[in-house]
Amino acid sequence: MMTDRFARALGWTSLALGAAHLAAPRAVTRLCGVDDAPGATTVARLVGGRELLHAALLLGAKNPAQWAWSRVAGDTMDLGVLGRAATNRTGARRARALAALGAVAGITALDAVCARRGSAKTKGPLQVRASITINKPREEVYHFWRDLENLPSFMVHLDSVRAINQRRSRWKAKGPFVDLEREAEIIDERAGDLIAWQSVPGTGVSTAGLVSFTDGPGGRGTVVDVSLEYGTPGRKLAAAVARIFGEHPQQQVRDDLRRFKQVMETGEVVRSEGSPEGHRALRQLHQRPAQPIGGRA
Repeated sequence: MMTDRFARALGWTSLALGAAHLAAPRAVTRLCGVDDAPGATTVARLVGGRELLHAALLLGAKNPAQWAWSRVAGDTMDLGVLGRAATNRTGARRARALAALGAVAGITALDAVCARRGSAKTKGPLQVRASITINKPREEVYHFWRDLENLPSFMVHLDSVRAINQRRSRWKAKGPFVDLEREAEIIDERAGDLIAWQSVPGTGVSTAGLVSFTDGPGGRGTVVDVSLEYGTPGRKLAAAVARIFGEHPQQQVRDDLRRFKQVMETGEVVRSEGSPEGHRALRQLHQRPAQPIGGRA
């Protein structure tokens, strides 16, 4: 199939880029005009590792085109970094950063074409669902979640959630290379029972979600049930971004609910950097003893 051959060609491109980043990180940072940035060679090596991951997915998969979204996700991060570099530099370094930005933009266009072709045969959204029982009254659990600015206390991929008004909010996710932002709007709400939301069109990956709150068996505690939906083609991009950050969406929502249970029942989440949030590779570089990462206001 032509699309799969296209995807494998991108895989060889990733292999070459990854090898270059790992073998000569200083030369790569100099070529991109960011050699003056602290930690630039470390970031270059991380990008190299990411490119090798893309190569493994595209060259080793039976249907490689479906993994092209992982390259689009990586390209998005690189464009953000290079855009900031070009803005903050002058002279020759700015010229090199702009040249690199243009090259990555061209590659991004090719990656997006391949990814869209690979997604054409994939029908329906990516759906994720998980539930947990919390030993707290339903109203208390509901009100804590309804204050959306509490969400980063147990959703570790979120850097912040800022309420714009009663129904709309801005969500900011902290990535290893560039921050991702989107706006979400509550589309249905029943006090004490459920909250449903969806992303505002044009503000990021297309997503929708619903969280319901019901009394636990025998009236003990509260059952929290979360359903998430990633639209097409956003489903592939969302999954690719999550994998680069360290988790698949299914694992991510389960881990978030475990932390939510801890916050509600004990007032904080106590963990090491490696648990219970799943395997987040970049966080493994700087582990330290268990400590609280959030608490109830």
